[in-house]
Formats: sequence, structure tokens, C-alpha cells
Amino acid sequence: MIHYEQDFYGWTQEQAALLRAGRLTDLDIDNLIEEVETMGRSEKRALESRLSVLLLHMLKWHYQPARRGNSWSYTIIEQRLKFQKVLKQNPGLKSEIAAILADAYEYAALKAAHETGLRPDIFPNQCPWNLEQLTDKTFFPD
Repeated sequence: MIHYEQDFYGWTQEQAALLRAGRLTDLDIDNLIEEVETMGRSEKRALESRLSVLLLHMLKWHYQPARRGNSWSYTIIEQRLKFQKVLKQNPGLKSEIAAILADAYEYAALKAAHETGLRPDIFPNQCPWNLEQLTDKTFFPD
């Protein structure tokens, strides 16, 4: 039996082979549970990360109209598509979207203040856009 801490890749392959063979009693259940939970958290972080970058650029777009350019619009379009892709691949995250949006916005507003040099209190305390606007490929905050 391959040890989880000594050869992670080998351990994953062994666990997969045991599952395929139906040898459930031989599985390393505790570490399997940990890895499955970690995978779920990873997908949630990916969704939040995409949303944070999208919100950051939407805030900069809205609060610094004189600095708008192709780079910002491209980032908004790209992150919007990547956010939607992660959400489509993980529909179970839809039930957590309000909390993910709140966390992503908090980070985006903080980073927007830092990157723009604007006072943090200029940005709303809560996200000014709803999910429909955030996923609408034609929506740009003006």
C-alpha cells in the first residue's frame, strides 16, 4: 500500500485502482475524504477568484472612466466568460453564489482602492451589480 504523504501521485493512482476494482475496504477513506473536500474548495476559490478580478475591473471601469481602455474591457470580457465556465462546470456552487459574491466584492473593492489611489469609502459597501449584470456580455458599468 502506497503512503499518502510519501507519494501523493502514486497514492491517487492506487486509490483509483482500488475504486475500480470495488475494493472499498482497502481504501484510505480519511485521506480520500480530505482530498474530495479540497477539490470542492478549490473550485469555489476558482469561482471567487474569477469574480474578484471581474469586479475589480468593473470598479476601475466605473470609477476611472478616463482610463478605460482595451485592456480593461478585455479583462472584463475574459473574466466574465471564465466565471461563467467555472459556474457551469460546478452548478452546485449556485447555492453559495451570494456569499461568494460578497467575499469577492470585498476583496475587489479593497484592491480597487489600492490600484486606483481612490479612497476606499468611495466604493459601495456591497456589490452594486447583480449576477445578471455580471454575466451579461454587453453590460459595462457607466
